[in-house]
Amino acid sequence: MIDWSLCPEVERVKERVSGIWVFTGTRVPLAALYENLACGATIHEFVKWFPGVNEQQIRAVLAFEVAALSMDLAR
Repeated sequence: MIDWSLCPEVERVKERVSGIWVFTGTRVPLAALYENLACGATIHEFVKWFPGVNEQQIRAVLAFEVAALSMDLAR
């Protein structure tokens, strides 16, 4: 399981959006990124549809996930 608390691009605040992981400084759920990518959306489309999230954040989140998964596989 990925420890998102180590990724500065996302945050979880109990009082905001029911405490789910969101992009830092926004109310945009991290899950929205994965749902949209799974449906064929591009990063550019996601940024356009979800103001407040930028391409750098998305790329950092995806890189964090790849690194976390790679470490899990190495164990």
